[in-house]
Amino acid sequence: MITFAVGIIILLAGGALYGRVCEKVFKPDERETPAIRLNDGMDYVPMKKWKNSLVQLLNIAGTGPILGPIQGILFGPIAFLTIPVGCVIAGAFHDYMCGMISVRNDGAQMPSLIKKYLGKYAYPVYNVFVCILMLLIGAVFIYTPGDLFVTQILKADSSASNPVVWVVYGAIFVYYVIATLFPIDKIIGKIYPVFGMLLIISALGVFIGLIAKGYKLDNIWTTGVSGVHPQGLHFIPIFFVTVACGIVSGFHSTQATLISRTIKSEKEGRTTFYNMMIAEGIIAMIWAAATMGVLNLGLATAQTSTTDVVGIIAKDLLGNVGGIIAVIGIIVLPITSGDTALRSLRLIVSDALKIDQSKKKNRLLVSLVIFAFVAALLVFAKLNSGGFNILWRYFAWANQTIAVFAFAMVTVYMMSRKLPFVMSVLPGMFYMFIVSSFILNASIGFNLPWNISYPTAGVLTVIYGAAVIRTGAKKRPCLSEAEPPREAEG
Repeated sequence: MITFAVGIIILLAGGALYGRVCEKVFKPDERETPAIRLNDGMDYVPMKKWKNSLVQLLNIAGTGPILGPIQGILFGPIAFLTIPVGCVIAGAFHDYMCGMISVRNDGAQMPSLIKKYLGKYAYPVYNVFVCILMLLIGAVFIYTPGDLFVTQILKADSSASNPVVWVVYGAIFVYYVIATLFPIDKIIGKIYPVFGMLLIISALGVFIGLIAKGYKLDNIWTTGVSGVHPQGLHFIPIFFVTVACGIVSGFHSTQATLISRTIKSEKEGRTTFYNMMIAEGIIAMIWAAATMGVLNLGLATAQTSTTDVVGIIAKDLLGNVGGIIAVIGIIVLPITSGDTALRSLRLIVSDALKIDQSKKKNRLLVSLVIFAFVAALLVFAKLNSGGFNILWRYFAWANQTIAVFAFAMVTVYMMSRKLPFVMSVLPGMFYMFIVSSFILNASIGFNLPWNISYPTAGVLTVIYGAAVIRTGAKKRPCLSEAEPPREAEG
């Protein structure tokens, strides 16, 4: 329990301190934000600070901070330290800088920021990765909440032969279509506060329950750091790819840039972007701790599916009624990430193809194409043995790869303004090593042995760092305090 408590303290105290450091470095000011200056009643819409914060939290908190830590805690209590440290100095910083840089660029989405700061050659590569990631998120975040609803709420079979499964999928699909097409303040802005309270209540319920029931939580000095995972998996890189959203997620950058179009003041950025990632880290820690508790009680094993672990924890800690409420809160998480993922994809595709989104016809046309691909991925995942596992692995890897691009963009931005770019280049290089060593070794990648994967990843990481710093050095210096209200290209 002590290791867990130390991790929570790192998250809260470290987040408060480093969040202020990030804010001081960026220097938010009183200039008009895109939400006010470019208000179009659709995507550029001023919303209240508390509402933006809840929307951002729900946008980024998919199944990642729950299903990821449930699997990640199999590495042992080291997770109670790596999650908070990574969240404070990398994940929350990543979200804050991407959101605020977007605010300074008229609410530009990530592909546009990549093109501006990393150049025309990085732009198409990033666009391919981010579009694939968004489509995978759309499919995965229909599949997982749908199956959780069928198995944990309806207590039914979630196989493809059960027509109820497809009805539930269809209902989520219809909601995604509505949320993607309608103005952000009409659907997402109205329903998310309700979902947000449900999320907070369920997380608090699990936290209070594991403390009240005295769940036994291992300490790092009793288990050690290495050799803990029951399958003998390598902590680096597999832990960081597995936990993903609880530490760093490239997907978050696409959601921060979405919310950059609705904040009314730059000074709301730390609460909206940085602190909401800290909140997600707390959710990840709670579910990691609860999972360790049920494993130590023998209520679950390393072979128990993650969705079954969710049900076991909810029922044991909160009883039948409370457990159902908690599970509903978990079902809400991926749904409230999937809808904004597809909304972001509509904006990304439209920006790339120069399609005016103020016209309903254009929004509908782009959305129909996107949802056709999502439907195909969903059917593939459900009808093919191992199809979902394939989607999930590619999703997890692509998610971290997108973060590598985001850290590079932030580094170039900071270098061009003479800011301490070490804050971004070091996390970027770390995650470059993670994603490259993973894909080099993984069966879904190059399937190379570790003694080849690690050195090769090290070389790629050095090349990445050098290329990013070289790109930043070429950018025209532009001191942040001298920036005009709208940044010039270059």
